[in-house]
Amino acid sequence: MSEALCTICARGGSKGVKNKNIKELCGKPLIAYSIEQARACGLFEHVVLSTDSDEIASVAIKYGAEVFFKRGAELASDTAGKIPAIRDAFLRSEEHFGKEFKYLVDLDATSPLRLPSDITAAFEQFLKDKNDILITAMPSRRSPYFNLIELDERGKVGLSKPLAKSILRRQDAPKTYDMNASIYIWTKRAILECNSVFTERTGLYVMPEIRSIDIDSELDFDFVEFIIRKQKC
Repeated sequence: MSEALCTICARGGSKGVKNKNIKELCGKPLIAYSIEQARACGLFEHVVLSTDSDEIASVAIKYGAEVFFKRGAELASDTAGKIPAIRDAFLRSEEHFGKEFKYLVDLDATSPLRLPSDITAAFEQFLKDKNDILITAMPSRRSPYFNLIELDERGKVGLSKPLAKSILRRQDAPKTYDMNASIYIWTKRAILECNSVFTERTGLYVMPEIRSIDIDSELDFDFVEFIIRKQKC
């Protein structure tokens, strides 16, 4: 669908895992998984990479991403937010390709276990529900109503979200979800105007835990590698 642009953001200098975005994962660099999934889902004419790293850019081009700009330093620092970088890529893409896109789909390079069908199903749900924004998540393993706790200013322990009536089983708690940093979808107006993904018209696409691991540490990387190898057996 040429009305939708796909972006993948991957800055250099990752802290949790050195050179994470291009580190080899079961025979190919991590970023290759997201690029290949974007191309395989059939929704996009353009898959655009936003990066400040020449090395990441070179690898991404090899796997089919389009790289026609280098992200500015102010959008690639440790404290820079991701939405401004995605918005920057969207605006640069409209200018570069000489066309307007109605929708933007961003795939996080650190979530390699998603399937192309997750992208298409999330997009179909986004259109059906007439969302402005859609995020993805998995059912949470722990609940703020049951076994997630906080310390107050006095050091007293309590549930993160206590209910008026206590519950004895996690299954009886309100349903909660863990964001998995896998797929984000915006309308053009939303990506240009919203500085948060949480609005009155934000939708949720639920993915299984097995496809929801966001690599943020060496342990995450090892775990994802184990899953991929097991799936190939």
